[in-house]
Amino acid sequence: MEYLDIYDEEGNHLGKEERNIVHKKALWHNTVHCWLYDQEGNIFFQLRADKGKLYTTASGHVQAGETVKEAFGREIEEEIGYKIDYNQAKLIEVVKFVMDREEADGSFFKDRAFANVYACEFKGNLNEFDFDEKELSGIVKINIKKALEIITNENGEVLTEKCFKENGKLEVKEEKITFADFLVNPGETAIEKYGEVLQFIMNELNK
Repeated sequence: MEYLDIYDEEGNHLGKEERNIVHKKALWHNTVHCWLYDQEGNIFFQLRADKGKLYTTASGHVQAGETVKEAFGREIEEEIGYKIDYNQAKLIEVVKFVMDREEADGSFFKDRAFANVYACEFKGNLNEFDFDEKELSGIVKINIKKALEIITNENGEVLTEKCFKENGKLEVKEEKITFADFLVNPGETAIEKYGEVLQFIMNELNK
């Protein structure tokens, strides 16, 4: 059974609760959005299996008693199969995320999360990932400047490197992506969702 630390809207810790209760009662909790980038100016997006769209490198809930950075390392390892020095991860921003949706059974999923957005340098190669095919259908390496141009203009395309699994074996190929390939939820804009991340990493690389 998974427990999450819960908070009031100002971020004061109140205790812990089961994950399903957290989303049933709309209790505030922490999530982590994980981004990896390399020194060549690339950022890594996961290709969500359920949506068929590009999203964070990895993401998930921060478990009860766990630090956000520990959750960063765990989510990276669980979702893309890479063990990283999560202590090197740097905070980009904390975003209050609110979303309610009706499930197929008529119940409501109520999300009240402090989304902790962190980035960390990746020093490996695409073929070192061993992602969970239930969650991801691939990982895409994109030039950060090109990604920012596409997201800002809501147009254009860029040639990327995509790693995927074919009969259980990891493969890498070139693939074009466009603005339509990025995951953007209703009520969001791409520049709001990804712009701060891309700009932060560009600044880090220019230091």
